[in-house]
Amino acid sequence: MSCAVPDHACSVSDPHGPCLASARSGLGLLVSRRQGDRRRLPHRSWLLSLSVALLLALTACVPGSVPGGNTPSDSQIKYGGALTIVPGPYGRFERFFNPFASDNATLSGTKGMIYETLLFFNQETGQIKPWLATGFSWSSDLKTLTFQLRRGVLWSDGQPFSSDDVVFTLNLLHRFPTLDLHSIWTTVQAVTNPDPYRVVITFKQPSFPEEWYIGGQTYIVPRHIWERVKDPVHEANPNPVGTGPFMLKSFDPTLYILERNPHYWQPGKPYISQLRYPAYVSNASADLLLAQGSIDWTGLFSSNLQSFVARDPSHNRYWLPPIAVVMLYLNTARYPFNLLAVRQAISLAIDRERLSKEGENGYEPPPHPTAIVLPSYRSFLAPQYRSLSFQVDRARAIRLLEQAGFVRGSDGIFVDREGRRLAFGMEVVSGWTDWEKDCNLMAQDLAAIGIEVTVQALPLNTYISNLQLGSFESAISWTNSGPSPYYLYDALLDSANTAPLGKSAPSNWERWSDPATDQLLAQYAHSTDPAVQQQALNGLQRIMVEQLPSIPLLYSVNWYEYTTARFVGWPDEHNPYAVPSPYSYPDNEQVALALHHV
Repeated sequence: MSCAVPDHACSVSDPHGPCLASARSGLGLLVSRRQGDRRRLPHRSWLLSLSVALLLALTACVPGSVPGGNTPSDSQIKYGGALTIVPGPYGRFERFFNPFASDNATLSGTKGMIYETLLFFNQETGQIKPWLATGFSWSSDLKTLTFQLRRGVLWSDGQPFSSDDVVFTLNLLHRFPTLDLHSIWTTVQAVTNPDPYRVVITFKQPSFPEEWYIGGQTYIVPRHIWERVKDPVHEANPNPVGTGPFMLKSFDPTLYILERNPHYWQPGKPYISQLRYPAYVSNASADLLLAQGSIDWTGLFSSNLQSFVARDPSHNRYWLPPIAVVMLYLNTARYPFNLLAVRQAISLAIDRERLSKEGENGYEPPPHPTAIVLPSYRSFLAPQYRSLSFQVDRARAIRLLEQAGFVRGSDGIFVDREGRRLAFGMEVVSGWTDWEKDCNLMAQDLAAIGIEVTVQALPLNTYISNLQLGSFESAISWTNSGPSPYYLYDALLDSANTAPLGKSAPSNWERWSDPATDQLLAQYAHSTDPAVQQQALNGLQRIMVEQLPSIPLLYSVNWYEYTTARFVGWPDEHNPYAVPSPYSYPDNEQVALALHHV
């Protein structure tokens, strides 16, 4: 079965079943990886980067079922079992299964496991799998995107899935902009459904990056349920109804359990009967139970992974694939972070090698100053930055502050001309022990140049709320990305992704708003010429290096520890069918569909 797309047709067989995307003749694929984020979203291991021409030619179509990974033969399958999962130390749970939320402790069980996307982008290999959509195509001018939907899909309450649900979901993001986490309605003009199995999206301008945001990052909800919801922004959705392989069985603040969805559209899937999510308050407490064999799958920072493996070398495993960037977000809408000299001084004072070795136990190296992930995206580096690296230069940091009019106070802390001390808070999630240590190390580094930092460890929900609303001074956090470096820059820097203080910002938490940056992002998104796109990326790299809208701290890893004592079929470096951590969704669904009892 093949699907034609404008300008070119391609159909490449996936050894696991679905069709893959392929480039036109003469255009290679640039292998790189992406990770949507550290403990949550879309998002932290880099996708295969497709050329612009590839995006014109993408198609995905498959009859029948779509496996999550390598599908074992029937003779190898053993059904049943309860898989215990700890995506992170989130603390006690709230009964909150809203798939439009930007972050919540239950989202690892919500996105992917209960609610699904139209497409699945394999962020480790670059394959694009049909999911709720069996195929998609672009118009030649990149202003119309059409999805063909899968037939025979049911919601977990037995009601049929159709194009009405997709159109309703996308229009819901329009009606309630707070839910539009990827700002798709800044480019979408209209969404229609000519028939029950076709959705047509028209854009105001060429918008091929929306393929990722709409197809791979938007979770479809049932119209017959959500059209009765008066406030979808704050809706807890305590009894979720999805198309995914699992549904809610029971809930307690210390443990929630998902069970097999009997209406799931893939025959025979999932193999596992239950997913159990126990609550833990810190890396250390969950790490202990992991070592004891009480957890099957986790995404925890661990200070000694070799020790974990040594406890049961036959079964205990880990894999830490390459990732995105950990940032120090400085709230540029607040003084003094609107001053370039202050941002530069802070960056020059931070000893990133020390953060890597002492804070992250050597697992997460210092990043490139452009925030481009290396070595995966080396080909995208601007020539002038290929040999650039971060250097600690505290003497220069002090000179910059003095030149900006700051003077040392009697306590050694710099003050400005109005007597305001150069002192601020640095927020981190309580219990994320590696990041807590990183923040304390940075506080020491900044004290050495006359800046006072108070580390503030907060509950996850408070931390996220502060970032979104701009009610913070500085914070350590993740970045979001996608199929090319553009996506990290777009999420981090696009003014469409920020908001005034007190209003919710989807991802541009540092409140960077710069016409030159927006113009470069638009240049990339509106062009089909790789040279024009690279020119835009070069300009964005210059802004990162020279303007420091946000401060890169570390490359991170996709934290992923697991045991094969009870379940097999896990992704690893030899079979990278998904980003492996349980906090990466919708990849988590791919893993849960591939696993089966020993």
